[in-house]
Order: sequence, then structure tokens, then C-alpha cells
Amino acid sequence: MALQVGIVGLPNVGKSTLFNALTSAKAEAANYPFCTIDPNVGVVTVPDLRLEKITQFIKPQTVIPTTVEFVDIAGIVKGASQGEGLGNQFLSHIRQTDAIVQVVRCFDDPNIIHVSGSVDPIRDVEIINTELMLADFESVDKKLKTVEKQAKNTQDKKLKAQYEVIKRVHEYLAQGKPARIVPVDENEEPLKKELHLLTSKPMLYACNVNEEDFQKGGNAWVESVKKHAATEGNGVVLICSAMEAEIAQLPKAEQKEFLQSLGVEEPGMNRLINEAYKLLGLYTFFTAGEKEVRAWTIRKGMKAPQAAGVIHTDFEKGFIRAETYHCEDLFALKTEAALKEAGKYRLEGKEYLVKDGDVLFFRFNV
Repeated sequence: MALQVGIVGLPNVGKSTLFNALTSAKAEAANYPFCTIDPNVGVVTVPDLRLEKITQFIKPQTVIPTTVEFVDIAGIVKGASQGEGLGNQFLSHIRQTDAIVQVVRCFDDPNIIHVSGSVDPIRDVEIINTELMLADFESVDKKLKTVEKQAKNTQDKKLKAQYEVIKRVHEYLAQGKPARIVPVDENEEPLKKELHLLTSKPMLYACNVNEEDFQKGGNAWVESVKKHAATEGNGVVLICSAMEAEIAQLPKAEQKEFLQSLGVEEPGMNRLINEAYKLLGLYTFFTAGEKEVRAWTIRKGMKAPQAAGVIHTDFEKGFIRAETYHCEDLFALKTEAALKEAGKYRLEGKEYLVKDGDVLFFRFNV
């Protein structure tokens, strides 16, 4: 399941530095605008303490975590929707992603140029959001004119329904409201998704602070972003991209020592990865045996056969049943025998909704 999270923001807010830390890749990070032109894509391991804990009770030959892709997209500037900077080229890259992390500069450093000349996170957030909205409005406006003509001259119910959805989205965008809050019912939702709108994508704000403010848990700029995000129903995570890049270069054993010296339990990028994972509406289930313990990604609401299909399409086609228990029950009871005795080891059929943290073994026949 190749799911992508786009990292966006104004130039010089720390996007590429953060991407380097997330992926241990080497996206170019420099003190001038547009040093990132083509999007950099990195596969990132999703930190999950449950995976490590399962191996305390089931000793595998290998352990395989689940992953999510992050895409470092070049800095967006005011007027991007009209082609400013490298404009529409970058906006098209965002359309390919499933969710957006917007990096917001919440630190002051005279040695790092700010494209607008001063630090003002809310202004920066509004610039990015406005450009995404303007690009969506232009796209929807063209679509509306085309579909309106078609809908007037047909009895096609789907086309008429499509017109109603596009018209509603158009009205919201014209009022400066993002497409993600446009109300649609379950039948209209697929029609809205077909529009591939930038402002339909779930968004997370990553407040980039200096090391001192990271240790303190933020600053006044971060608080202003939190208040703004709350009005939109979006989340906020605190990061220090410079520190994350430094941590990423250390051996695993030294990383823990470094964090402890700062009085921090885990890197900010761990929280960022996990928040992005939640943002995509994802769950993790596990398969566990002597050969391997592995984490798998599914969308929330998937039934057992669909989850089986993530492993292999044959598993879904020939699904018979799933043998399952929850990892928390394993942690409490410690053995498969104890799970069975306590009635926690179950057989589930085709209608079973897989839960986050389930350990599954699929029976199938093709």
C-alpha cells in the first residue's frame, strides 16, 4: 500500500532538512529559495513499540516494520497558483500525495533568509493555504462550466449528482473555505474524491523550532499555530529539524543517550511519522511466527479479507477465515496457549473489521 505524505511550506522553513532526517536521505538543503525542484521521495519506517514487544514473546528470524512514503516538495511562494516561483509544477506534485504536512517556521535566525523578510507563522500558513485554495478554485471552476452544460442536456443521474457536488465545492472555495469541509454523503464522497483537490487532503502542521524551544515544548509562535489549526480541525506537531538531522546521523545506541541529555523521550520525527500515519486513517496489523514478525498497513474500516489481500491477492480471493488475537492480550497473557484458555484467541469470518494492533493468521484456499 504505497501511501504518500507531501512535505510542503515556504522556502527555507526546514523542509529538506526534515526530509533528510526522516529518510536519512540527502535532499539538497541550502540557504536560498527553490533549491528543491524535483520532489524527493523517501520510504520511512513507522515507529511502533508494539512490533518490538511482540518479539519478546514470539522469537522470529526477521522483524519487518511497516512504512509510509514522504515526498519533499519544493517551496511554495505567494502567487504559486498563478505560476510564481515554480508554481503549478509544484502544486501538481502535491496532487499525487494522500496527505500534507505543512512545515511552519517558528524560529528566528538572522543567518537563514526568510522569503518574506520576517518570521510570521500565521501569515506563512495563510499564504500556503490560499495558494492551494486558489489552485483548487481554478480547477473546479473549469470543471463546473463543462459539467453544467452536460448535466442540463442529460438524464444521467451520476452526471447530475456530480454537478451538484462540484457546484457545492465551488461555493465553498469561492468563500475561502477548503474542500475538505464540504459536506457530502456516502454516495457523493467518491465524486468529490474524483476531483483530486489539494484542500481535500488531510493536513498536519509541523512547527519547526530551535533546540531550546523544542526542549521547552514550544513558544508563542507555536501557540498561535495551534489556535489556528484548531479552527480548521487540523493537528500540530512540534519538531526541530536541525536537531532531528543531527540525531539521524548518530548510531542507534547514541540516539537514546542524546535524547536523554535533552530531557526528551523520543525524536520529534517519531511523533511526526505517527501523526502522519493517523492522518491517513491507517491501522497496523501484525503477522507473527518463527519465520518473521511483520507489521502491515491497512485503511481503517477494512474487513479481514481485504487485510489478507494486502499480504497477497490470493489470500483475499481464497479467504476462509482469520485466526486472531490482539497484541495487548499477548502482552498480558504472554503465550498462545494462555490466549486460547482465556478465550482471547478467536476465529473470525469475512465480515470481521480488523482492529489496530490485531495479530492475524489467514486461512485461504485458491
